[in-house]
Amino acid sequence: MSDKKENFFENVYEVVKLIPKGRVTSYGAIATYLGAKGSARMVGWALIASQPFTKIPAHRVVNRVGMLTGKQHFEASNAMAERLMQEGVKVENDQVVDFDKLFWDPSKELL
Repeated sequence: MSDKKENFFENVYEVVKLIPKGRVTSYGAIATYLGAKGSARMVGWALIASQPFTKIPAHRVVNRVGMLTGKQHFEASNAMAERLMQEGVKVENDQVVDFDKLFWDPSKELL
């Protein structure tokens, strides 16, 4: 893996660690904040690689409409939803309820 990719992954992890409990963000919002607009998939790859690191709350990152698209990369198919619900985030049919209300935008929150 190149240093550039490793640095990007580390930057993703640092942003994800800042997402407050009970809030969610999107892969694209993280990519945009990091100056890599259009690299949402790269953020997803970083989060897949983060699974061995328990301090990275990857469950708080969903797609642009609030779907739990990364759920297959957790230890159980319902683990992502369960973690979100433990934090007070309602999930129905693998989608965050009140997504717009719970959305945390790093570009606005981390000024």
